[in-house]
Amino acid sequence: MGFTLIELMIVVAVIAVLASIAYPSYTAQVRKSKRAAAKAELVEYAQRAERQHTLNNSYTNFKFVENSGTTIASPRDGSKPMYQVTYASTSANAFTITAVPQGDQAKDPCGTISVNQAGVKTPANTSALDCW
Repeated sequence: MGFTLIELMIVVAVIAVLASIAYPSYTAQVRKSKRAAAKAELVEYAQRAERQHTLNNSYTNFKFVENSGTTIASPRDGSKPMYQVTYASTSANAFTITAVPQGDQAKDPCGTISVNQAGVKTPANTSALDCW
């Protein structure tokens, strides 16, 4: 009692079909988890800006990072940035922190996400569900 070549090929074909269905769902979930990490970073930066405003009554001198932007890297491989994050203060009482997806994360349906001083959280693609 053994398996014939035809039976083995059928099993391989079934596995290939299942994998082709499962892989897109897997990659979508990976992008969603990376977006969740970026959202957490944006909220943390916004809280730090609020502390700056509480102490100095202004967002303008907030030291977001040493330069004008930073990257949020993948926890597994820190060399691959997931998002490019920038801070912009339009006045003493307003700021916007924006995260632009990089690399494979650019395929995320939500696209660029941002948060401002009022706590308004905005995805670039407003038609995408559950971006924030």
